[in-house]
Amino acid sequence: MAPPMGGQEESHMESHSPVADPGHVVKSSPVMIDGVALNGPTLDVSAAEGFIQQSMAIIMEDAVRKATNVREKVCEWRSPEQLKELLDLELKDGGEAQSKILQRCRDAIRYSVKTTHPRFFNQLYAGMEPYSMVGSFIIEAIKPSLYTYEVAPVFTLMEEAVLKKMMEFLGWEEGGDGIFNPGGSVSNMYAMNVARFHHCPDIKELGLSAVPRLVMFTSQECHYSISKAAAFLGIGTKNVYVVPSDKRGKMIPAALEEQIKKAKNEGAEPFMVNATAGTTVLGAFDPIEEIADICEKYNLWLHVDACWGGAALLSKKHRHLLKGIHRANSVAWNPHKMLMACLQCCAFMVRDKTGLLQRCHSARASYLFQQDKFYDVSYDTGDKSIQCSRKPDAFKFWLMWKALGTSELERRVDRAFAMARYLAQEIKKREGFRLLMEPEYANVCFWYIPPSLRNMPESPEFWQKLHTVGPAVKERMMKKGSMMVSYQPHGDKVNFFRMIIISPQASREDMDFVLDEIDRLGQDL
Repeated sequence: MAPPMGGQEESHMESHSPVADPGHVVKSSPVMIDGVALNGPTLDVSAAEGFIQQSMAIIMEDAVRKATNVREKVCEWRSPEQLKELLDLELKDGGEAQSKILQRCRDAIRYSVKTTHPRFFNQLYAGMEPYSMVGSFIIEAIKPSLYTYEVAPVFTLMEEAVLKKMMEFLGWEEGGDGIFNPGGSVSNMYAMNVARFHHCPDIKELGLSAVPRLVMFTSQECHYSISKAAAFLGIGTKNVYVVPSDKRGKMIPAALEEQIKKAKNEGAEPFMVNATAGTTVLGAFDPIEEIADICEKYNLWLHVDACWGGAALLSKKHRHLLKGIHRANSVAWNPHKMLMACLQCCAFMVRDKTGLLQRCHSARASYLFQQDKFYDVSYDTGDKSIQCSRKPDAFKFWLMWKALGTSELERRVDRAFAMARYLAQEIKKREGFRLLMEPEYANVCFWYIPPSLRNMPESPEFWQKLHTVGPAVKERMMKKGSMMVSYQPHGDKVNFFRMIIISPQASREDMDFVLDEIDRLGQDL
């Protein structure tokens, strides 16, 4: 064994050699139980290594190089019936040859949507992040589960470090508590559950019979996970009071206070307000400071769903959009969105430091969370979670943050804002395109009006015909595979396109291409 760098061996260094010599094989008679031979391992490690190496070559070529090449297709579209035939989905008694399995890997990549492609603008996540991707590979290779320090010492400390840094950007000078979990929807459910437990601690043991009719408040632009969480937790969707938003999509504080008074007059008990920082469709930011004033006045828990918009906190130019977030009791923030960490990477944080998160969810499993361990058991984070097994998703964000630094993350956020402004300017210049509104974030919403409708008066018939344009153009772009842009109706607005700009791979030329391509695909409608 070579000495460590520097040329001197250190006697205190721990050996990395295995306990037993793997080359020393002791021959023994076969041991059989129930007809099963128990001598020696059955996994051929050398064959497994060969398969993994060949698979990685396919991944690098098809899922990395080709999938990020602007000259390649975003997707190779097939109908469900066609895809079932191509993939041969049936699972059988016998296994297939390795060559066939490698082809299965190629097919899975080939017929999937390439969300890392520079012209994928369909969702609130996009682009390839190499450091985070490597983090994902490492996690999958060593299969840790983040419930105790005992089984995940490295990743437990990394999650703590990432949460601490994120809380600094929230402005929580005294810190707080938090946990990574599978999705922003789950983060919002955590918020609702913790807020309810804070309001009525008896509910954990006595259930819903121990509490009055609880109600919460959220804007009409909130994420659908709020109503789902209310249903799941037994609060009830009718006890989610929807607060009107202004024409920009922001919650109206005066309307919030009216709804609170209305609920109290009905004999209900308000306990929580959900504000949104970066709405899904319009990219709007609720006025957190004013909402926080109302929450303090009525002693309500303030949760901020910043799953999409939280990244603006890293930008000195744009963090004002979340002014007042330091006053929130809890925050949801997804680094897998604007910051491009690999899916899933979602943080839920509470400003409380008294162990509220753990008290709310703890089950004290004696086989897992023993209190007489040989290390500080405060590092066992699993009892704060509603899960048992939990992936160390924070590592994917920690590794990329380490590699890039805060300044590069800020530059990426600022570039996405600037690219959205550029696209909005181009839309205003082009015949047949109309902005829904000036973008506040990286959501750019617009209509495409084909030549056949450009001289038609804006009547109900006009809007009815325009409503069919988005789906028709989307079908054509998917079948061509040239790009992916979402469309939807919203409120009283007929179908429009919603561009989401995230990836630093996307350029000004890609913005121009999107508008040119929509015009090409919709000219004859």
